[in-house]
Amino acid sequence: MYTKANNIEEVVASGAELRAGGTDIQERLRSGVSGLPIVDIQDVEGLGGIEARDDGGVDVGALVSISQVGEHSGLRAAYPALTLPAQLLATPQARSRGTMGGVLCQRTRCWYYRNPHMGCPKKGNAQECPSREGNHEFGVVFDFGPCVYPHPSSIGAALLTYDATITVTGRGEITVAELYGDGSSYADHQLQPGEMITHIHLPAPVAGEQGAYQRLMSRALAEWPLAEVVVRLVINAGTIELARVSIGGVANIPFRLTEVEEALEGKPATDEVIEAAAKRATERARPLPQTGYKVAMVEALVASTLLDARDRGQGALDFAM
Repeated sequence: MYTKANNIEEVVASGAELRAGGTDIQERLRSGVSGLPIVDIQDVEGLGGIEARDDGGVDVGALVSISQVGEHSGLRAAYPALTLPAQLLATPQARSRGTMGGVLCQRTRCWYYRNPHMGCPKKGNAQECPSREGNHEFGVVFDFGPCVYPHPSSIGAALLTYDATITVTGRGEITVAELYGDGSSYADHQLQPGEMITHIHLPAPVAGEQGAYQRLMSRALAEWPLAEVVVRLVINAGTIELARVSIGGVANIPFRLTEVEEALEGKPATDEVIEAAAKRATERARPLPQTGYKVAMVEALVASTLLDARDRGQGALDFAM
């Protein structure tokens, strides 16, 4: 059954899989990986705005498009580490259709999962991850759990650097980190049937924040990253007062590189400090037989993104995408 919800109560009561922008679920429907029931939430009111809060933070509705976030001048000035990936991920068409709630809840792009003729525990027709013993050349280099294909949400990685929270129907406010868990399960996120994200909550911006986002891909455009890094820095009188570094494309969840952050905070923002901190990025790495090539890639990308945040650090691109 395909239904259209008019309010949040109808969404919750349906218990169905959600369709917002449709950029992910339509492909899964086409390939036969997903099926009915589906509830369309595009007309649910109250979820399409970007609003300032009394505490100085910002609320972003789950139905706000990715491109709206990337193009928002206020967000660009205050949250550069969020607006840069919102301008760079996927394609202009996908960014204009994809929603902020939907991009957080994407399903894995693993070819075993996406192929309707192959078994995968996420589809309920296999016990073990077929990619672990099969072809995993684009898989994880941080082996946190049973699934060995990277989580696809660039926006999830960005929101982790802000300790952002989300409101989920039926349980209230949780952190983005709680949405993804620790990677120890097969789930792409921790939402249950009938639950949905209604809003994303950003804390008050930090004065003088600089941000950067970089990704490495096998081709120039419209490709899933082999690795991606999001950085926030606050530098005062040449000293790094705040550092937040998150990474995607290398684990079954996006996550913070806290060891890199610890190596940066309180230190001078020199090339030498940044290069030494970047070498700590792979301390938790456990590459698979086919993903060892990503180890050096992670260190180089972390260093490059940190340098970009230090030297440019703005939330708007200086080129068109």
